[in-house]
Amino acid sequence: MRRVGIFGWGVVAPRSRNIEAFEKNLASAESWLSAFQGFGPNNFLVGNPEFDFSDYKPWIDARFPATRFAQLEKKMGMPTKMAIGSFIQALGQNPGLEQELQTLGPRAHVYVGTGLGDLPTIHDITLGLHRAQRRWDRFWAAPERNSALRRWQETREPLTGMPPDPATVDPAELDVAEEAWWHFWAGQSPELREYLAEQKEIECLGVEGGNVESAKLAVIKEKRTRNQRLQKKWNAPEPPWNAVPADILWNIHNTPASQISMMGKITGMTFAPVAACSSFGYGLKLALDAIRRGDAKAVVMGMTDPPPHELTVGGFYNARVVSADGAVSKPLTQLRGTHVAGGSVVWILGDLEHFTARGFKPLGMEPVTVGVTADADHIITPSKEGPTVAIHEALQSAGVTPTEVGSWDLHATATPGDFLEVETLRAVLPETVLVTARKGTFGHGMSAGGGWELTAQYLGFARGQMFPTPLTEAELNKEIGRVHGRYVFDKAVAAPQGCAGKLSMGVGGINACVISRPWR
Repeated sequence: MRRVGIFGWGVVAPRSRNIEAFEKNLASAESWLSAFQGFGPNNFLVGNPEFDFSDYKPWIDARFPATRFAQLEKKMGMPTKMAIGSFIQALGQNPGLEQELQTLGPRAHVYVGTGLGDLPTIHDITLGLHRAQRRWDRFWAAPERNSALRRWQETREPLTGMPPDPATVDPAELDVAEEAWWHFWAGQSPELREYLAEQKEIECLGVEGGNVESAKLAVIKEKRTRNQRLQKKWNAPEPPWNAVPADILWNIHNTPASQISMMGKITGMTFAPVAACSSFGYGLKLALDAIRRGDAKAVVMGMTDPPPHELTVGGFYNARVVSADGAVSKPLTQLRGTHVAGGSVVWILGDLEHFTARGFKPLGMEPVTVGVTADADHIITPSKEGPTVAIHEALQSAGVTPTEVGSWDLHATATPGDFLEVETLRAVLPETVLVTARKGTFGHGMSAGGGWELTAQYLGFARGQMFPTPLTEAELNKEIGRVHGRYVFDKAVAAPQGCAGKLSMGVGGINACVISRPWR
C-alpha cells in the first residue's frame, strides 16, 4: 500500500490568520472564542476567523495580471478567499511544491469543500432581492399605475385569491400583509403587462450576422441602452431580476476548489466533497484513496466555512446544540452546547515515495487510514453503532490493535452527545488512551473544525507533546469521568507512544475516523 505524507498545510482560524499563529496559540490553554456581533446585543460566543485577504496580494500579483486580486476581492465570498489563503500558506512549507503540482498535470487533484456554503453571500443577495421585489410590487400596485386596482376600488367586489386589505389586519402583521397586497395587485396591473411587452421586444434582440464576438458585444450594449430608456419612460425601480448579482454563481460549493485550481494552475480533478462536520475526514479518505489507486500523485485537500452568521448561529441554537449564556461552553463539562466558528484548513498530500525522492519533507504525522460510516438513524443525535463501526473499520484497515492507540481526539461538542461518544470510545479502546477535546478552544467549524483538530494533533506530535485544552480537571463532568479518566487538561503533556485517532460525527449521522502514526 502506497504511503502518503502531508507536504504543506495552511490554516485560517479564530485568533489565527495563518498556520504559524495557529501553532503558537495552541501552546496556550485559553479559549479563542469572542462575542458574536450579529442579532444586536446577545449572549452568544463564536469563533470568528482572523483573516485579511490583502496578506496574499503580493503572491497573487506576482503570478497574475494586476486586476486579478481586485476581481477576487470583489466577487469571492469569505469561504473562497480563506481557502485561497490557506492554500498559499500550504505552498510555503516546501520550496518547489507549487511547481511540482503544476508539473503533475492531471495527477494533481483538488478536493476542497465546505460544510455550509457561502451563507453570508447568499443571505445578502436574498435580502437584496426581497427588498427589490417589495419596491417593484409596491410601484406597480400603486393606484396611479394600476387601472385594474382603480376599477376594483369603485366596486370592492371580492376577487379570487385577493389577500386581506392591509388596513384591516393586526399591526403586527402589517409588513407581511402589505407585501401580499402589493404582489397580488402588481400581478393584475395592465400597465405592468405593457412594460413587460416592451421589455420582451428588447430582449428579443440577438446576434444575426458578422463577427460573433463583436456582434454579441453590440447586442449587449443595445439592450442596455434600450432598457435604460424603458426605465426612464415608466420611472420604474430596477426590476427584481436585476437585483441578483452574478456573485451568487461565483460562490457555489465548488468555488473554493475551482479557485485553488486556478491560483495554483492545477489541471487535475477538482471538486467539493461535503459531509457536514465529517467533511475533512471524508476529504482525507478520498485523497488517500486517489493516491493509493494511482489516480493522483498529489491532492490539495481542505475545507472552509464562512465566519459565524445569524443564519448559522440561530439555526444551531434552535437545533439545541449551541450555548447562549455568554460563557465558554467546554466539551466534557456541563454540556450546554457548542459555539459556531468559521475559517479554513488546506493540506497538500502526496505520494510519499514520489515526493521524498524529489527532496520534499513530510510534516506532522503520517495519515494511515479513514473509516467512514453512516448511522442511518437521526439527523442530529449520534448513534453508538455508526461511530463504533467507523472506529473498527479504521483500526482494521490500518492494521492497528486498540492497545496500539496512544491518544484520541474527540468530536465532543459540549452537548449530551459527549457522554455517548466517550462511552463508545471506551467500548473499543483501553483506559490507557489519552483523550483531547478542542472545540472549547476554537469552536465548531462545520467542515473546517475536524481539520483544525487534526492539524493540532499533528503539530503537537511533531513537537513530541499534546497541546493543552481549556478544560481543567475540576470541570470534567463527573459522569463522563467515571467512564474514562485520562484527558489532556490545561497543561501540555508528552505525546504518548503509539498511533493517534480522531473521530468526527457529522449532521445526518455521518462518521469519519482517522488513524495516524508518528513518522518513523
